[in-house]
Amino acid sequence: MTSPAYECLCCWENLVLAWRNAARGKRSTASVARFEYRAEEHLAKLRSELLAGTYRPARYVHFHIKDTKRRKISAARFRDRMAHHALCNLIEPRFERLFMPDSYANRIGKGTHKAIDRFQALAGKYRYVLRADIVQHFASIDHAILLDTLRRQIPETDVMGLVDVIVKSGRGVLDEEYCYEPFPGDDLLAICRPRGLPIGNLTSQFWSNCYLHPFDQFVKRELGCGAYLRYVDDFALFGDSKRELWAWKDAIIERLARLRLAIHETRAQVVPTSAGIPWLGFVVYPTHRLVKARKVRNAHRNLRARLGAYHAGKISFAELDAGIRGWIAHVGHADSWGLRERVLDSLVIRPAEHRRALVARGN
Repeated sequence: MTSPAYECLCCWENLVLAWRNAARGKRSTASVARFEYRAEEHLAKLRSELLAGTYRPARYVHFHIKDTKRRKISAARFRDRMAHHALCNLIEPRFERLFMPDSYANRIGKGTHKAIDRFQALAGKYRYVLRADIVQHFASIDHAILLDTLRRQIPETDVMGLVDVIVKSGRGVLDEEYCYEPFPGDDLLAICRPRGLPIGNLTSQFWSNCYLHPFDQFVKRELGCGAYLRYVDDFALFGDSKRELWAWKDAIIERLARLRLAIHETRAQVVPTSAGIPWLGFVVYPTHRLVKARKVRNAHRNLRARLGAYHAGKISFAELDAGIRGWIAHVGHADSWGLRERVLDSLVIRPAEHRRALVARGN
């Protein structure tokens, strides 16, 4: 018998909302256009499969990006992204009311810049900080632990059935990215434990917060750290006692091992907040913040490439302008007036006649 919650998940209103959310900003892509050409038919088929329990995700499309490091992105097909949205529309509110206010990733009203603001506010109140990040976070997420965590807030077996199907669809996609390191007490079967969530899925981002919610509660309640925040797998604990923060580091390593996660131990150091702490692409001081040098170099290179594409006639001026304005808005969250001036002065837009001549020679 279908539960009322699953009926709600599969109802037309929720599926139409999922369609709109999944298509936002992507209506010009071929996959979305194909779906929308016969949208009612495709929606009816997806709804029928969900209700019958026969829905199965298609294969992911894999590609790599390079920012600070090389990452494997696994993109779900548009139809599957709709199913992810439909599921999250139902279950996300159940978890959202449990999450701590200082968890900033993939949540409405939160985000990177608010996490940076909060980090700086805490840096102004405390003398020391312990900042850490998790090794291969998405690749390390243990499926059995994740499903047990989700089941506490999802008692409906049919909803959990869909959750299980989506979790299993990502099994093995990050195996080549994952370097297994045994935990204390592991046996040979531990190597075979299913793990990993595809980077790029809406569900993966949401489930990351669910997976780490018990850890957040441990830091806040058991350790008693009132000045703690997290953004995905980056987190920071503030205090006025170096000894206490070092002790907390040991406790954190032990607790994360229960989730089969580990931090980069050598990078997790207790340092004075006055020294300037790297955090989400910025170097944050109690009184000001700067853009990390590596981020400046990457942005400058990307903006020059975008300018070159505009001169070659590959993108429009509106696309060039949007990229530049987006970068200005981002670095505007730091003390970056001089930086913006230097970078923008180096980007010389050629006259239209010159661009047309370049395009003509290229043809």
